[in-house]
Amino acid sequence: MTLLRTDLLPALAAFESAARHQNFAHAAEELHLTASAVSHHVRKLEGRLGIVLFQRHARGVALTAEGRQLADAASNAMADMDSVLGTLHRARDEDDVVRVTTLQSLAYAWLLPRLPRFAAAHPRVRLHVDTTLSLTRFDEGGPDVGIRYGQGPWTGLSAQPLMGDSLFPVASAKLGGIEQARDAEDVAKLPLVADLSRQGWADWFRAAGVRTTRFDERYSFSDSTGALMAAVQGLGAALARERIVAPYFADGRLVRLPGPTVPTRYSYFVVTPAHRRPRAAVRTFIDWLLTQPSLLDPMVAPTQGVAPSRRKVRQ
Repeated sequence: MTLLRTDLLPALAAFESAARHQNFAHAAEELHLTASAVSHHVRKLEGRLGIVLFQRHARGVALTAEGRQLADAASNAMADMDSVLGTLHRARDEDDVVRVTTLQSLAYAWLLPRLPRFAAAHPRVRLHVDTTLSLTRFDEGGPDVGIRYGQGPWTGLSAQPLMGDSLFPVASAKLGGIEQARDAEDVAKLPLVADLSRQGWADWFRAAGVRTTRFDERYSFSDSTGALMAAVQGLGAALARERIVAPYFADGRLVRLPGPTVPTRYSYFVVTPAHRRPRAAVRTFIDWLLTQPSLLDPMVAPTQGVAPSRRKVRQ
């Protein structure tokens, strides 16, 4: 017959603590019991086993040989249980974590201003956002979901369209020469800031009907954020994507220059690894993401940041 029954578990826990401390009072403090309750549990265990586990004396208690043998086994069992419980707890917590990968420019200008809405609606979900420039591998332990800018498809990934984008020129109000800029041809005369996007100034001038191939692309940056920050410093006009320029309009760091809004050839997609089904928290975040393009931008009103048209005064 098995001696260990569920009704002995509290007694074993009290014994393990008392054996570790060699003191009933200290065990009681750890277990939030009274010393007499710990003593009662130990005597119950001794009675069930038919052995003496502690030698009691005036200065406290000491384990017997049998008590030491049981204490070692109980200590190992408690450590194993703590390890398993910790693993289960971390696994439960991990279910609420969503690992997101996207470009820095989109994270800063489009995703972050919207996250308070997500946090209010889904307070248990925790987001880990990675904004490295390189395309992240969606291996086990890697991202759960990504937002990519391109045309797709991507090998090994399932993709859902998120939103399109458009291009137009922007600059700091302190950039010399923008007071005289009335159309796209005037923009071509300004110092220009470029990035490594696959659709740049040459494409925009062509769409705007500007025939000249001579324009001063004076600075080039590896990403859109660098180009926009250069424009903020007054180094030149930058070609902005509508989805990522709103914060720069909202605080007045940039204004829009004359010229057409040109749709981009590329779009944003929500991507997930095709080899694994999204967890519930990941699915919640994806469903929320897909609703965002239709909502009003929280950073800026539709007309904010647009520079007023200017007319040259004939002398």
